[in-house]
Order: sequence, then structure tokens, then C-alpha cells
Amino acid sequence: MKTKLTLRVKKSVVEKAKKYSSERGESVSGMVEKIFEVLTEDGRTEDLTPVVKKLKGILKGSGVSEEDYKRYLEEKYL
Repeated sequence: MKTKLTLRVKKSVVEKAKKYSSERGESVSGMVEKIFEVLTEDGRTEDLTPVVKKLKGILKGSGVSEEDYKRYLEEKYL
């Protein structure tokens, strides 16, 4: 079952996402769904690109908590 999700994203990011998805013949919703699938499946790395594999887990042990990072992103983008 599919359900609707409303996100607030900078206009410039939306424009880039639409262009990117169009070039790949995929919907923005489909891309977002894949991102959330990857983020919520612990240990799953077979579908990740080499760059994402390298970056995955980079904040662990950095002294930056997940809550701090969320707060930073909210302040930066909202």
C-alpha cells in the first residue's frame, strides 16, 4: 500500500531532484522511497554506490550524536 508523504525542501533542491530523476527515467517519489529503504535496513550495503558505502557510518565515533546532527539539519534547512 502506498501513502502520501509531504516534505519541505528548498526549491533549488526540488528542481535538481526533478532533473536528476528525469535523466534516469525515475520519479522523485521512487528515489526518495529507495533512499528511505536503504537508510532503514541495517547492514544492507549491496545496493549502495561506492561513494555511499564509503560515507556510510562516517559520523560514528565522531562525538556528534544523531540528535545533534538532526538539530543541525533542521536549523540549516527549515
